[in-house]
Amino acid sequence: MKIIKLLIIILISLTTLSKADLNKNLLNQLEYGGKLIFIRHAYAPGGGDPDNFNLNDCSTQRNLNEEGREQAKNIGEFFLKNEIKIDKVLSSEWCRCKDTAKIAFKNFSTNSFLNSFYSSKYEKNKDKQIKMLNDYVKKLKNDKNLILVTHYVLISEVLNYAPSSGEIVVSDKNFNVVGSIKINY
Repeated sequence: MKIIKLLIIILISLTTLSKADLNKNLLNQLEYGGKLIFIRHAYAPGGGDPDNFNLNDCSTQRNLNEEGREQAKNIGEFFLKNEIKIDKVLSSEWCRCKDTAKIAFKNFSTNSFLNSFYSSKYEKNKDKQIKMLNDYVKKLKNDKNLILVTHYVLISEVLNYAPSSGEIVVSDKNFNVVGSIKINY
């Protein structure tokens, strides 16, 4: 029985060490720069938006709740604590993304290529948005990190990765995932 307990402790230690090593490696790559940092908006309860939502009226959309606002604050603190240098922050035009960007980073601008195409109202924009994002990234001339606050559907389409709310997914400029970090609320 003691041997089994010892083996369990060793296994737990090894997985903890490997996660720490992975995070350290990811932070080193972010320090080097030139990465795309996709952030799925912070926690907003539910899924999708109501049928009658209006992009210009936050009261008609699914929004961050208190946990989501806390998670967005924690995202910003993560970047400050780890002194991750960023060039700029771009956000989807959806209120939950703009709120995440504003709470976490203060300064941001919106870009329609980061918008959701989950609803039938916007699904026709998917190919156009992906092309616009690709064109934007190809034109990047600096080696600084770029933050993209967006939605599950865009991240999963571009990176073939299923992010949690508030998760940070880092890729190179060819959209190869380098790693991810989950930020809690």
